[in-house]
Amino acid sequence: MKITIHGSGYVGLVTGACLADVGHDVMCVDVDQVKVARLKRGEVPIYEPGLEDLIRHNMEDERLTFSDSPEEGVAHGLLQFIAVGTPPDEDGSADLTHVLGVARTIGQHMDGYRVIINKSTVPVGTADKVHQAVADTLEGRQAEAEVDFDVCSNPEFLKEGAAIEDFSRGARIVIGTDSDKVRKLMRECYAPYSRQRDKLMFMDVRSAELTKYAANAMLATKISFINEIANLAEHLGADVEQVRHGIGSDPRIGYHFIYPGCGYGGSCFPKDVKALARTASEVGAPARMLQAVETVNDAQKTRLFDKLELALHGNLKGRTIALWGLAFKPNTDDMREAPSRVLMEQLWQAGARIQAYDPEASAECHRIYGERSDLCLSKQRDAALEGADALVICTEWKAFRTVDFDKIARTLNHPLVIDGRNLFSPEDVEAAGLEYYAMGRGASLQHPRV
Repeated sequence: MKITIHGSGYVGLVTGACLADVGHDVMCVDVDQVKVARLKRGEVPIYEPGLEDLIRHNMEDERLTFSDSPEEGVAHGLLQFIAVGTPPDEDGSADLTHVLGVARTIGQHMDGYRVIINKSTVPVGTADKVHQAVADTLEGRQAEAEVDFDVCSNPEFLKEGAAIEDFSRGARIVIGTDSDKVRKLMRECYAPYSRQRDKLMFMDVRSAELTKYAANAMLATKISFINEIANLAEHLGADVEQVRHGIGSDPRIGYHFIYPGCGYGGSCFPKDVKALARTASEVGAPARMLQAVETVNDAQKTRLFDKLELALHGNLKGRTIALWGLAFKPNTDDMREAPSRVLMEQLWQAGARIQAYDPEASAECHRIYGERSDLCLSKQRDAALEGADALVICTEWKAFRTVDFDKIARTLNHPLVIDGRNLFSPEDVEAAGLEYYAMGRGASLQHPRV
């Protein structure tokens, strides 16, 4: 099939590369000419394991092309995927400027039947707005012949760091449509991914749109819940890791997304929880649980600073803090809403200096914060420890899981480790003479704000 993907960000690139890899003729369109030029050279602007090789392979086999011409993109594909950003407005609602802009562009250039597919994460009712935007544009063109089209919803369920696996072997493919014609075309599109079993789940458009938000909100809720239990464990002298195993063994609960930490981040959970809560408020059905999920997460991101401040007796001015992990999660360079950013900005405000290491996100950190005298981006994990007064772990990269605790104790000026991801056994760390504070286990530090 001939397929066009509007948007070459995270979702657009993964979707385009994966669909091309199963034999479709895919064109990714982006108005950013510099980005398109880089992609044509095989330079992928984001880090996602396996994506660069997948893109290069399919470009070489001429199944995947890139263009900065929307007109060319609309002419290319029978299926027109919209995969552009929906950043949050100041009130938390999703900004549909880019989505509706693409819809108008498709309406402006289409000369025959097209299926317009919302891949972007959008509020319930967006498909209606996209349909209206296309219809209004077609009417404004005063085309000589009537041009037909359909709009459907096809939300993505990709985890950064495992996106190719999720796209290729995901549990379900949700399609929102009432059209038999669209059902047939979407079955053809995704047939290579449904050979072992039928993964396609057809439902009405609004239910598909809500399914995406509900899924992310549920996962975010699990994270905030286990973080609240971890905080409670510190007060009660319990070990949240033992609690996690105790509840995770219940198949009704499961182990996924019940790892305590320093809060969730990224491009999806924070934005989607806010947007769904805003939608609920607008229709007069306030989502009190979602509001609590967001409140808990915002507070959790300050826990690392609170623990550090208490362990160092409030004396952070002039201190140097080693920071392992900048990305919001491992296997990505994405720092959007990352707990590391909250911690760094709190430390700078307190007059501290940071020596940070991340396997992939250092360039992104430099892009965000630029050159600063109070920020050193180390090229090696252990180099970040040199001359530091404490170590704080923000991201659970595999490179941080096996370390020499005796070396850390010898290198740090102050033998202090704050582990925001519960990577280590408290007994092992403390045996090396280190003070060790994790999230809901080991030694406990209570802050007045907790």
